[in-house]
Amino acid sequence: MRALLVDPDAPGSLRLGTVAEPQAAPHQLVVDVQHISLNRGEMAFAGRLPAGTVHGYDAAGVVVRAAADGTGPSVGARVTAFGAGAWAQRMVVDTTAVAEVPAQVDLADAAALPMAGITALRTLRSRSILGRRVLITGAAGGVGRYAVQLAALGGAHVIASVGSPTRAAGLAKLGAHQVVVGLEGIDQPVDLILDNVGGRQLAAAWELLAPGGGVQNIGWASGEPAVFAPYSLFSVGPSKTMNTFGDVHEVGPDLATLLEFVAAGKLSPEVDWRGSWERVAEAAQALLDRRIAGKAVLDVEPTVAY
Repeated sequence: MRALLVDPDAPGSLRLGTVAEPQAAPHQLVVDVQHISLNRGEMAFAGRLPAGTVHGYDAAGVVVRAAADGTGPSVGARVTAFGAGAWAQRMVVDTTAVAEVPAQVDLADAAALPMAGITALRTLRSRSILGRRVLITGAAGGVGRYAVQLAALGGAHVIASVGSPTRAAGLAKLGAHQVVVGLEGIDQPVDLILDNVGGRQLAAAWELLAPGGGVQNIGWASGEPAVFAPYSLFSVGPSKTMNTFGDVHEVGPDLATLLEFVAAGKLSPEVDWRGSWERVAEAAQALLDRRIAGKAVLDVEPTVAY
């Protein structure tokens, strides 16, 4: 079968190549992949993986072999999946990391959800947000645009921070009550920060955090260190916290929740770029250059019968 393989010498460190068919464990099913989605971090660090690795985590397609242990969707089910080696004509994935796609949801839209959608959903669940002020940095990206919508659905006052005025487009329509460049104009404390930027902005955002508030560290798009002044981490009153995020264990139920929101018209998949996986280098560069607002989805070449 064909797959997108890590090649440090190729544009974007990826090339289309041929690999053996994946072998499923008893708790895994096989998906005939029709669409994949790219995440900026995956593209930025692709070259660090061993050459020949089948890259990627986000896919959507049709089940062609059900799990031997009897769990998960049956053959013919339309699913979205999260798992290593997703950017291939076929992938194996744990049955706990898939969700069936409602009939009214396009599979290409479903492919855009897993990594970015799960990250946004689970970090927002880190504390109660109803009636709270939530700051989302890097809000124009994949995680950011989902987080804006989900935070608004959860009853938060949503502040979306972007890197430039051009990146602000569409965020108010998605539910942001305030859209700012950097941290300009934020004049009241915030209760939760979903940080995708890191660096100096993270240190400055910490100063905006209310007592008892928290920061969820998601990404580090700035590529620069965060330097905190002496005693700046001290806070009188309830503790302020800063947490890492990397919980992608058994995401199936949360994928189902996201798909239900999409089916009900409450969550936009925010696919801003779509094309053949033959154009992966083009899509990767657009992501790295921040020319994509939201998600990039690639259409996978069909396979022969399994």
